[in-house]
Amino acid sequence: MTTETASWARSLIRRGLKVFASTVTVVVFLGTFFWLAGRTDWPAGWAYVGLLAAGHTASALIVWRKNPEVLRRRARIGRGTKTWDKVWLAVFGLFYSAELVITVLDAGRFGWSSMSGWLWPLGASLYGFFLVVITWAMIVNPHFEKTVRIQHDRGHRVIDTGPYRIVRHPGYLGTIVGFILSPPLLLGSWWAFVPATLTAVWMVVRTVFEDRTLRKELAGYEPYARRVRYRLMPGVW
Repeated sequence: MTTETASWARSLIRRGLKVFASTVTVVVFLGTFFWLAGRTDWPAGWAYVGLLAAGHTASALIVWRKNPEVLRRRARIGRGTKTWDKVWLAVFGLFYSAELVITVLDAGRFGWSSMSGWLWPLGASLYGFFLVVITWAMIVNPHFEKTVRIQHDRGHRVIDTGPYRIVRHPGYLGTIVGFILSPPLLLGSWWAFVPATLTAVWMVVRTVFEDRTLRKELAGYEPYARRVRYRLMPGVW
């Protein structure tokens, strides 16, 4: 076997393993989701799963065409990630998982609360806002990794184009509005807003720590912060 053939084989195996891992993840998610709901004949549940699948796929395809390196980088934790951010990510995972579990148990299995169906389009709109903002941010920002670190290995610089002309952390804004607050509306659970609110507050905490890190360690961020005054909400904060 030639070196070129061996390299091609290894690449093919890696891709196959990634596809297999992705397939297993989807199967486990669907199984857990509908097991918690206690039924599979749940239109809102299937609509939610379909919306997420279509939205995330469309976003990934757009980013892959415009800025594929971002997707590669977001698939792993970069060297130099702040220790506090690793802790933050672990707690965030617990908060968001609790939100989804309570949402599904309430709306799918027990019916602890009742929500009007006319709120579904609002939830879909919020999710659409998340997709637009997060996709836009990933296209213009080559440093849009999933953890907080100063990317010395990649010539980290301040990005002040696209949504970054409006707020300093547009990705977090989109995530809070459309990724955290939309599931209760899409699935129909008032109780889910309790963990959703905690998750959103935890996201705001991260913006404080990240902003402090960037001010101290990233050249040019302090002048940028003076130009773009607001972290998350224009005119508010």
